[in-house]
Amino acid sequence: MNTVDEILDYAIDQEQQAADFYASLAKRAEKAGMKEILLEFAEEEKRHKERLLAVKSGDHELTPEQEVLDLKISDYLVEVDASDDISYQDALIVAMKRERAAYELYSDMAEKVPESNLRQVFVGLAKEEAKHKLFFESEYDERVLMDN
Repeated sequence: MNTVDEILDYAIDQEQQAADFYASLAKRAEKAGMKEILLEFAEEEKRHKERLLAVKSGDHELTPEQEVLDLKISDYLVEVDASDDISYQDALIVAMKRERAAYELYSDMAEKVPESNLRQVFVGLAKEEAKHKLFFESEYDERVLMDN
C-alpha cells in the first residue's frame, strides 16, 4: 500500500469484513437481544465504511481527533473462537480483539511513514479503531464485569 487511495481501499475492505463478521454472528445468535446488538455492531461498521468512502471521494476529512480512552480490558482476555453457539461475552471479546488489531495496524503504519497527509490518514484511522474498541470494552465492562 503506497497511496492514500490504496490505504483507504484497504480500510474500507476491513470495515466491510467487520460488518460481515458481526452480521454472521448475529445470524447464529440464539437470543433475540444478542442478535439485535450484533446487528447494531454490523451497522456501526457499515457507517465507518461510508465515512471512509466519503474521505476517499473528498467529501469528508479524516483527521486525528483527541486522544481516545483505552480501558485495556481486551489486553487481559484470552482468545475465543467465534463458534455457532458463541456467548455474548465471547462475542464482545472477539470484537475487542478485532478492533485492537486494526488499531495496532494503523498505528504501526503511521509510525513507518514520514510526516505527511498519508501519516495523518493512518493516525485518523487508528483513532477510529480505538473508539470502536472503547465502545466494546465499555459494553463488556457494563454487561459482563458488572454482572460478575
